[in-house]
Amino acid sequence: MDKIEKTDAEWRAQLSDLAYRVTRRHGTERAGSHEAFPDVAGRYHCICCDAPLFDQAAKFESGTGWPSFFAPLNPEAVGETEDRSFFMRRTEVHCARCDAHLGHVFPDGPPPTGLRYCMNGVALRFRPKAG
Repeated sequence: MDKIEKTDAEWRAQLSDLAYRVTRRHGTERAGSHEAFPDVAGRYHCICCDAPLFDQAAKFESGTGWPSFFAPLNPEAVGETEDRSFFMRRTEVHCARCDAHLGHVFPDGPPPTGLRYCMNGVALRFRPKAG
C-alpha cells in the first residue's frame, strides 16, 4: 500500500474540524459522542485515506464509549508508537497508509488477542459488506 502524504491545508479542506483535530493533531473525541455504527457485517476504513482497518467481526462492546476491536484487519494496516502525553504511557495506533491518529491499544481486551484497540469513531468510516 502506497503512503499518502498531504499538506496540512489539504487535510483541513478534506476533514471536519473534529476529524482533523483527532486524526492530524492526535486529539480524542469525547467518549460516547460518536454516533453508533450499524451492527451489520462490514469494515471500518480510515476517514483520511479510506484504507481498510478493522472488520465488524472483531468489534466488541468495551463499555468505554469508543468503538473497540480485538484486532486490526491485518497487522500491516496500523502502526503503533509510544505515547507519553498526559503523564501516561500508552501505545498510540495510527493508520499505516496516511499516519492518521486513530486511538490507542491496551492489553485488557477479550480473546483471542487480549487486546483492546480503542478507536475514535470520527477517525473511522463504516462500509457495510456488499451483498
